[in-house]
Amino acid sequence: MTNAFPNPSPLVTADALAAELGAPDLRIFDCTTFLTPTADNGGLIVGSGRDGYEVGHIPGAAFLDLANELSDTTSPFRFAVLSPEAFAAAAGKLGIGEGTRVVLYDRTYGAWGARVWWMLKGYGFDSARVLDGGYTNWLKKGLPVEETERAYPPAQFAARPRPGHFVDKDEVRAALGSDVGIVNALLPEQHSGKGGVHYGRPGRIPGSCNISSRGIVDAETQVLLPADELQRRFAEAGLLDGRRVIAYCGGGIAASLTALALTALGAKDVGVYMNSMQEWTKDPSLPLELG
Repeated sequence: MTNAFPNPSPLVTADALAAELGAPDLRIFDCTTFLTPTADNGGLIVGSGRDGYEVGHIPGAAFLDLANELSDTTSPFRFAVLSPEAFAAAAGKLGIGEGTRVVLYDRTYGAWGARVWWMLKGYGFDSARVLDGGYTNWLKKGLPVEETERAYPPAQFAARPRPGHFVDKDEVRAALGSDVGIVNALLPEQHSGKGGVHYGRPGRIPGSCNISSRGIVDAETQVLLPADELQRRFAEAGLLDGRRVIAYCGGGIAASLTALALTALGAKDVGVYMNSMQEWTKDPSLPLELG
């Protein structure tokens, strides 16, 4: 085992990004979004991270509003993935496209940056990385910040969808009882159905294991745990033996960080159930496990 992730890694360190600030092809985005549980724990209220961005951000960074700029707002589900054509138009408007390199970060534990990275990867864009430790670690290292709002010139984004990258409920249902590894990125109490947000019905997708995405980052720095520790956890769950893995959570956010970690460890066949429990729990024909 090793403490280093194999190359090419989906991660970039704070020091490496600091050395690249000002590069003409670099596009940095603060992807912060906040989620607040409803009073009955049946869902989540979405809040923008723009206020924090305006107070201070990594120099040169623009703000990316995932909920409104890169999601299908006509869908009944939060953060639903745009069609290839709509995503290409939205990404291009943000300045993401041919000839650019992208770094994504957030002010929480990395899942928001990971979600945008997963969507870019799913539509064939491989020049994006997630800032390991995000803004938390950037500040801890005493690296520079600015208050000036930024925007990038439009670019041409060509969407090339990767089959199996975005997973729907039919594929998850078909995977029940099969050799596919299904991993729940939510908190343990949500996995057992004993607490936390339940999206309408408590419990988990049958047969799924639980590796909480919040538990795979260092609580102080928000940097991903060392590769050897992640390797141990995912291997013990049987998720690094070459089988297909589907990650899920509430709305495909936490699961994207799990998918990033698996990809960083070298897993090749990973998909994210994008609508996750917000969709699964609403369909009474779909089973749930408790306990």
